[in-house]
Order: sequence, then structure tokens, then C-alpha cells
Amino acid sequence: MRSSAAALARESSLRWKRRAAVVGLIAVALAEVGQAALVEAQAVKSSKVQKACERAIFEGDVRAGEGFEKIFTPGLKFYLEPLRSGWIVRVLAADEPRGPHDYAELATPPYRSVSPLLIGTDWSFRAQDAVGWNPRRFRYAGSRADFRELAGLYDGVMRNDAASSSKAAALVSVQPEGVLQILDARIVPGLADQALMAAPVAAHFAMTPHTVDQSVSPTPLGALQELRFHVELDLLPGMMVTKGLTVEKIVCPVRPTGGTSRASQQLNK
Repeated sequence: MRSSAAALARESSLRWKRRAAVVGLIAVALAEVGQAALVEAQAVKSSKVQKACERAIFEGDVRAGEGFEKIFTPGLKFYLEPLRSGWIVRVLAADEPRGPHDYAELATPPYRSVSPLLIGTDWSFRAQDAVGWNPRRFRYAGSRADFRELAGLYDGVMRNDAASSSKAAALVSVQPEGVLQILDARIVPGLADQALMAAPVAAHFAMTPHTVDQSVSPTPLGALQELRFHVELDLLPGMMVTKGLTVEKIVCPVRPTGGTSRASQQLNK
């Protein structure tokens, strides 16, 4: 009888231990589910807190000697300015007289050198090299305050002044980005060998739709006759895309709150 009672006691104890283990596992599982739900809820809350910015999107086409301009946000316009060699990308104040510099130029160094803003046969680029540098990525000053600050640093940068160059580099790094994608081109190809400066960037000529004009006698650098292009321009917080343009919502980039940069100021301040 004592042996039987002891066996029953041991069996009962084992059942309680098994139940306790099962309950413990369930508690752990519920805790993990609860933690996952909490993390997900926090992520959703965080995504709602993040500011949403806008990206202006548009397309256009030009022929040699023609320009293209589009106001993409109140106060600023994109301008594809015609040159004898092709075109240059500019971002200008839409409501001010034009000065010696523009918003894209100052935010896309190096200055007076090979630049993604230049779409043409400057710097010994052949026409096919100009088309092969595709897409063209650049920045532009997102506010008048930053534009003026970069303009004030320009002379120092050109003199290779270390302090001016450092301040300009820091300020440029937080300016909004833009991209111009060549969708199609018509060119007279150049006969010269590819310049060393063109080789690292002009790698997408074969992948860019284009037509070769064989009715014109070729020259060493050739010529750009027509371009069709797609442009995307990111905006700073609080800036709105002009009505009529395609708008894409993007997460605002993290910007410093102190230091030299005043890029977070609105365009009209």
C-alpha cells in the first residue's frame, strides 16, 4: 500500500511538472508574440511620425539651340539651357533676376570642370560620351539661404581655401538631389578617341536609346541634335510640387539641426 501510494504521488508530481512546463512554454510564446506586436506597432508609429517630402517628376524634349524650363516648386525652376556644345542643367530662382551662379551649379562641385550638369561636347567629350553619361545625378541649393551661403563660399573654394572648401562640402552634402535620365537622343557621332575624362562616366551609350544622323559629315567630337529626357527633383520639407506635375511622396532625408548648414529653412525665408 505504501509503495502504491508513493507511486501515485510521484505520478501526480510528474503531471503537475508537465503542466507547469506547458504553461511556461505558452507564456514564453505569448510574450514573444506580444513583443513582436509591440515592435510592429512602434515601427508603424515611427513611420507615421517621419515627415513626408515630395519629389517633382516631369519629362521634356529639346532640339539643338532650344531650351526647356519648368517651374517645379514655387520660386524655383529647372532650366535646360542651350549651349553651342549642347546643354547645361540649371536651377534658377523663378522670381528674381538671374545672377552669375545658379542653384544647381553651386551645389554640384567641382566648379569650372567636368560636371554632370553639362550635356555636350565640352571638355573633349564626344557626342556619344555625352549621351553615355546617363543618368546625370546632381544637387541643387534647396533654399535661398543655402544658395547665398554657397555663393559666399565660391571664391574661397576656387582659391583652394581649406576652410571655405570644408564648409561648402558640408553644406552641399545636405542639399536635395536631382536626376536627369536621357530617354532618347539623336546625334552626329564624334570620330576622335574617347578622352580620359569621359571614360569613367560615359559607360551607358549602348544602353541609351539613340539615333545616329548619317546625313551630316562627322567631326572629331560630333554634335547633339535632339534629346528626350526624364527629370526627378527632391524637395525639402514644406516645399510643394507645382500643380500639373507628377508628385511622388518620399521620406524626408535626415538633416543636421546645427552647424553651418541652414538648409532646413524654407525657400521664402
